[in-house]
Amino acid sequence: MIGGVFVYNHKGEILISRMFRNDIGRSAVDAFRVHVIHARQQVKSPVNSIARTTFFHTRLGNIWIAAVTKQNVNGALVFEFIHKFKLLMTSYFGKITEDNIKNNFVLIYELLDEVLDYGYPQNTDSGILKTFITQQGIKTTTREESTQITSQVTGQIAWRREGIKYRRNELFLDVLENVNLLMSAQGQVLSSHVAGRVVMKSFLSGMPECKFGLNDKITMEKQTNAKSDDSMSKTANKTSIAIDDCTFHQCVKLSKFESERAISFIPPDGEFELMKYRTTNDIALPFRVHPMVTERDKKHSMDYKVILKSNFKPAIQAQKIEVKIPIPPNATNVQLICMKGRAKYKSGENIISWKIKRMGGSKDATLTADVEFMDSKDRKKWTRPPISMNFEVPFAPSGLKVRYLKVFEPKLNYSDHETVKWVRYIGKSGIYETRI
Repeated sequence: MIGGVFVYNHKGEILISRMFRNDIGRSAVDAFRVHVIHARQQVKSPVNSIARTTFFHTRLGNIWIAAVTKQNVNGALVFEFIHKFKLLMTSYFGKITEDNIKNNFVLIYELLDEVLDYGYPQNTDSGILKTFITQQGIKTTTREESTQITSQVTGQIAWRREGIKYRRNELFLDVLENVNLLMSAQGQVLSSHVAGRVVMKSFLSGMPECKFGLNDKITMEKQTNAKSDDSMSKTANKTSIAIDDCTFHQCVKLSKFESERAISFIPPDGEFELMKYRTTNDIALPFRVHPMVTERDKKHSMDYKVILKSNFKPAIQAQKIEVKIPIPPNATNVQLICMKGRAKYKSGENIISWKIKRMGGSKDATLTADVEFMDSKDRKKWTRPPISMNFEVPFAPSGLKVRYLKVFEPKLNYSDHETVKWVRYIGKSGIYETRI
């Protein structure tokens, strides 16, 4: 498995060096410094093989984190460990910088010894590790504390401690979606999908159990055969969506999801990612771009006409809209006209940046541009990159909706109706492109 973990600064100086197997020596430290860090960004792959040694690395600003092995390992598992280790360091001392690593190097070595056993990843949950690893060391002074640590490690509710109390019980639920699109110049959708996350922030007392329902087809097929007390869930099958795949937080009881098609869980305290999902069917594309490009004056100039149309309800307001229109690099003069928003020619990026602060649904906006060139021969090499978009809309393009969210806490004196719940939908652009 993993033979060693190294942490470097931008100069290639070693900050953390921990080896777990005898087949990794100090020469591996120098090999990564010379062939990767000092290569000055010529190495773009996160996986590099040097002298029969494989380096998996990631970069955070001026910090390089590398996992080294000489075995045939699962690369996805190694990168997952690096990601978890970054989150673990962030939860202990905040931002990962060179100064923070130097100030907390003893703590980092303790964490590495706990999360890796002979190179095999172990428990990387910060909530469990914080029960017995602090910045001063391991707390195992009394028998009661040792018993509490054992129950935290082996218990079923390792992500939540007991005795949590709040004056006001609240739940914040964010449905965050990135919509990706590739459209042809004729308006045909070539590929599209939505990558979504459900992020929850819980401020609940005690050990509450939550039940969470969506309008996906699998859930609704089960609910149409069973009686539901929730009136909203009875009508959810009218606007159901098909989720291609999804992953859940460890707090979700998968046995109940498989049998009852209901998402039941005891939430961690604070913010966490409840689930991730992906869907490709029946996506409501927030915007459509219709480009028209014509050549004139013996191909020494081009006329651009770009029409932007919003395809959502008029009451909804989209924000942070930007359309990036590529133009040939040999353009000399660009004249822009737009009735809505502001447009600017950026010669360094060879694009026209068209920004609109807000735009309602069922609206359209038009931009026209007159572009002149130095020489038409150089323009033949232009590959015509696609038009790209950035935006933010207050709805889920996949059509996903939260049908119900219930809270049960039998030991304390607060009910589901006394819990304040907030649900927010945010749709953003991923790779949203239209070919010219």
